[in-house]
Amino acid sequence: MNADNRYNRQIILPEIGEKGQQKLAESKVLVIGAGGLGVAILPYLASAGVGEIGIVDHDVIEISNLQRQVIYKTDAIGKSKAKEAKAMISDLNPLVKVKAISEKLSGKNALSLFGKYDIIVDATDNIAIKYLINDACLVTNKPMVYGSIFRFQGQVSVFNYQNGPTYRCLYPEENLDALNCEEAGVLGVSVGIIGMFQANEVLKMILEIGEVLSGKILVYNTLTNEQQKYDFDKSDFQTINRETFEEKYNKCVIEEVSFDSVLDEINNDEILFLDVRNFDESPKISLQNQIQIPLMNLEKEIDKLHKNQKIYVFCQSGIRSKIAVEFLQRHRFKNIKSIAGGALAMKQLLTAEINL
Repeated sequence: MNADNRYNRQIILPEIGEKGQQKLAESKVLVIGAGGLGVAILPYLASAGVGEIGIVDHDVIEISNLQRQVIYKTDAIGKSKAKEAKAMISDLNPLVKVKAISEKLSGKNALSLFGKYDIIVDATDNIAIKYLINDACLVTNKPMVYGSIFRFQGQVSVFNYQNGPTYRCLYPEENLDALNCEEAGVLGVSVGIIGMFQANEVLKMILEIGEVLSGKILVYNTLTNEQQKYDFDKSDFQTINRETFEEKYNKCVIEEVSFDSVLDEINNDEILFLDVRNFDESPKISLQNQIQIPLMNLEKEIDKLHKNQKIYVFCQSGIRSKIAVEFLQRHRFKNIKSIAGGALAMKQLLTAEINL
């Protein structure tokens, strides 16, 4: 297989040439997330000849993903995103080494994973994970290519590039207000456009050409085709080193319990069941000792909760409740647990109890 023929159209560019193509072949890029942004990024990195690509995603393909995650086929529903993305890349360019990492990024695996790659690409829609990626990049001294989408507006930037500004310089306050695609909605082409912008930043860094979006954030509106670039400076914040990273991300242990195991506590006034779903979500759960605070409102309504009270947190399926538990643990809530399976499992059990 002739690599020169495969990459001819970019090798003939004066800014790239044979030396640039060799840089691409020797580069290693880790993409966190194989959803809407990730599936736009991955084909362009692979087709350009990036030598090694890692894909981190613990999720499986659902039918609702297919509207924007265009590399997946209908018959792949239920299969691993990371593994299916790897298969696509291998078909597209067998010269690229690909590793599918079907696990969730966490404080326990981030540093070891990041240490194996040159550039880290954030293709997630989770605010907490973005801070984790940023902090792990600071500890491992890796640049972070950031992308995000809110409805028809996208953002792209590069953090920690040559000791430049970081995600925390742009967004110093950790908050849970941002909606993800599942909650806010998204048009498929929007994530495609932003993902390709991210892939472009990766290639520019590897090839050492053009102007990298370091200290700048590009904001693009797909409805109006308007785009703006805003400058931001590196700010002074508490140094994030390996010790502070471990303290922040690996000290808290999120305990998960089944609803069956706490069913006898649903009428205990000393216990609180915290629903972090949005108000319009079903099935409805109504317990005597229950309060509902949507996840995106949790930070500003945290005063409604008592730090010494035993709290069981639930959402729709058990994902957002873990984020809420982690957030509350960081705010010194001690006796707090996530209910596995969320409201779906709770409703099923409550219905069964009624029918007995």
